[in-house]
Amino acid sequence: MLSDELKKLIEKQYDKVDKANSDIVDIWIDHILFTFSWWISLFLLVVPWILWLKYRKKKSTTRLLTAGIWVAFIATWLNYIGVTLGLWRYNVKLIPVIPDFLPWDFSLLPVTVMLFIQYKPKTKPFIKAILFASLVSFIGEPLFKWLDFFEYPGWHFLASFPFYIGIYLVANSLAMSENFDSLHN
Repeated sequence: MLSDELKKLIEKQYDKVDKANSDIVDIWIDHILFTFSWWISLFLLVVPWILWLKYRKKKSTTRLLTAGIWVAFIATWLNYIGVTLGLWRYNVKLIPVIPDFLPWDFSLLPVTVMLFIQYKPKTKPFIKAILFASLVSFIGEPLFKWLDFFEYPGWHFLASFPFYIGIYLVANSLAMSENFDSLHN
């Protein structure tokens, strides 16, 4: 059992987190909501999914979504850890109570992975993983940093590269599972 003193210390810290979250919501309402950057974020959340729905291989929807959902889950989890540890922070958010960048975690990354898996399915997964990680780490992250969507107080985009390789390889493995019909015609 926890002592009353420890419970009070924990409660005090949660009160600080609650206050900080309330302050972020106020900033978001006053300075971010409906700005050009906010609209870009909304566009980047919705449009990739519309394109994916149009261009996906219909018979492979379940296998591709399995991979995409895993990418969204792991990206969100890693993002939460990074924000919590102060490695990076987001300046633009669609929703202020979520610590990550929704378009990145729930749209851009999973849709890109699903498209990579779908096209040229006979290409070695490691080659696609290197290409995906390069695209995201060396073009995507620097671009979004340049656009001021986030800051890196304790991280560098080079450190993201191996994570993206791993994310792609696991997603590819899930999508190519024997439990699904083949992507090959």
